[in-house]
Amino acid sequence: MLRRNERILDNIPVGALGIIALDGCQDMGKRVNDYLVKWRKEDGHEHKNDVVFSGYERDNYLIDARVPRFGSGEAKGIIGESVRGKDIYIMVDVCNYSLTYSLSGHTNHMSPDDHFQNLKRIIAAIGGKGRRLNVIMPFLYESRQHKRSSRESLDCALALQELVHLGVDNIITFDAHDPRVQNAIPLSGFETVRPTYQFVKGLLRTVKDLQIDSDHMMAISPDEGATERAVYLANVLNLDMGMFYKRRDYTRIVNGRNPIVAHEFLGSSVEGKDVIILDDMISSGDSILDVARQLKQRNAKRIYAAATFGLFTNGMEKFDRAYEEGIINGILTTNLIYQTPELLSRPYYINCDMSKYIALMIDTLNHDGSISSILNPSARIQNVVEKYRRGEEI
Repeated sequence: MLRRNERILDNIPVGALGIIALDGCQDMGKRVNDYLVKWRKEDGHEHKNDVVFSGYERDNYLIDARVPRFGSGEAKGIIGESVRGKDIYIMVDVCNYSLTYSLSGHTNHMSPDDHFQNLKRIIAAIGGKGRRLNVIMPFLYESRQHKRSSRESLDCALALQELVHLGVDNIITFDAHDPRVQNAIPLSGFETVRPTYQFVKGLLRTVKDLQIDSDHMMAISPDEGATERAVYLANVLNLDMGMFYKRRDYTRIVNGRNPIVAHEFLGSSVEGKDVIILDDMISSGDSILDVARQLKQRNAKRIYAAATFGLFTNGMEKFDRAYEEGIINGILTTNLIYQTPELLSRPYYINCDMSKYIALMIDTLNHDGSISSILNPSARIQNVVEKYRRGEEI
């Protein structure tokens, strides 16, 4: 693990640290804040009494921000304290549909559009008074609408440009559906972070009898878009890698896209091997379960699915059935987006907490330090695998 005290934090902070956790992201914001408070108290930074380190060590870095709504459904952003000169990190979970608001007496669930609008309202309320604005948006808003295939809108590119025009300096997201969308804002900070290390750690903590080598384990990409993730894991762990590609019927359009006819497999034998399927998100889950069934037909041993975002848009029933039938042994997703109580209660679910990782990035960026070592986890993955092989606590 990259320890916080191993980093060089000699730079003067960009400004006093301030975190704004928008509605729907407050649990994560509180966890991140707790880490930062703890670390900076432990540090007892030698320069903390220096004027440029003013506000460095505090009991709370969370800034009071609210977005109240009128009965018509309209809203406004309110900042409850001064943010002048602060290095501000705004955290937003655009996928948290559990929040509701009243619209002329009707109850509306908040959509990604509502969350994005709230983000803009808070940026507008800051009104250019912060020293630097950073947005931490784990699920990149409209990232599935990232390219044009006919007369279509380019929503993700538009959203990024809008944030930059509003004064945002850095955008940090996780496992962007297509990182090339950053070409829309080539002169601004854009980082897309992969939680591969947290997946490996979560799996090794839960499953105690894995044999991590190419004879007993494989990394699988469920489609051509996720190949890079599987290749990276296979290289870091010295595993074999296989992939599926989606054969689509391009003569028909169902629900806005060409239906998948079959998943075709490319790769060596999976017989008797434990398998990790890697993807950026589990939406309905049909695709990943179809891949798991095909792997079972090819006599794969245990199957684990790891995806950064568990949306589970059609509920958990089909995953429950797949688990009971022995098709899938475990599902790993992160707490970067809203997790339902039903998901957290499932025996096959492995939760990967990302709050410490986000806190580490905020702390480093606040010092204007390099986050390249944080973004590349290969050494940390090797370290945790070695511990696992020695039977040590992870």
